[in-house]
Amino acid sequence: MAGSIERKKITPKSFLAVTASVIKLLFIPHHGNNYRPHIIRNYGIVILLTAIVGMQLGYGYLTTGDVLGRQTDITINSLLNQTNAERAKSLEPALKLNDKLNQAAYLKVQDMFADQYWAHNSPDGTAPWKWFGDVSYNYNSAGENLAKNFTTTSAAMAAWMASDGHRANILNADYREVGFAMMDGELNGQPTSLVVALYGEPANGAVAGARTPVNGAELASPLGIFAQMGIAIRSMSPALLVGLGLVIIAMFVAFVSHGHRRKLPKFIRNTWRRHHGLYKGAGFVVLALVIIFISGGGQI
Repeated sequence: MAGSIERKKITPKSFLAVTASVIKLLFIPHHGNNYRPHIIRNYGIVILLTAIVGMQLGYGYLTTGDVLGRQTDITINSLLNQTNAERAKSLEPALKLNDKLNQAAYLKVQDMFADQYWAHNSPDGTAPWKWFGDVSYNYNSAGENLAKNFTTTSAAMAAWMASDGHRANILNADYREVGFAMMDGELNGQPTSLVVALYGEPANGAVAGARTPVNGAELASPLGIFAQMGIAIRSMSPALLVGLGLVIIAMFVAFVSHGHRRKLPKFIRNTWRRHHGLYKGAGFVVLALVIIFISGGGQI
């Protein structure tokens, strides 16, 4: 007589129990995994790294059609909105977008790619105020901010706001108008994205440049390490942010596991693996910092 097979029905309770068991094996040091969670074992680390790379390549392909493609959300409107949001915090009036300043900013970014430089003054000494004159924009005071290789408006704005000179331009109470331009091209043999912001106080009369212009570099201050980290995180893609989160989780798991080293099986305690949690935790710290600073990329 043939035997019978009983098929167990999966219930929400049993599914949750299995899920909790898997999570415990992966992330929590206990007797069942010899106090070595699977996420920080060698094969777990390989799977984790593969997943991070795969997510980022997949995100690049889905958003740009190229696995190594860069996507940016920087637009004239996003720059204007975030500029005015920062001014509102300081109770300064909102800047109005000016077509002439947009055109001047476009001429400046074109010139930087044409003459292969990234600076307020061109290699032949031409100052940024030339572009104001080229579009017949008369001003009492004016300023310029530059940004390179940022992928998000919030990252570029955070970098400007973290620098004294650039922040002064954004919050200058005299300015009433602004223009922006952004362009992708090749600079010194490297794919590059440039952003130009030009600020102006329109002249009451016909004389341009009645007051000394100011640019971000003249008053720029070095960015602190924490400011750089914050800017880099703002530049990350959603996929890379998830990957960074997984690395941070693995880091905490590793350090917690190190605290359970006395409970490891004897054959492990007699080897270097007794301190595997400490070594791997330190490795995850380095990996997290590498991800943060490699993805930052932007300069002001």
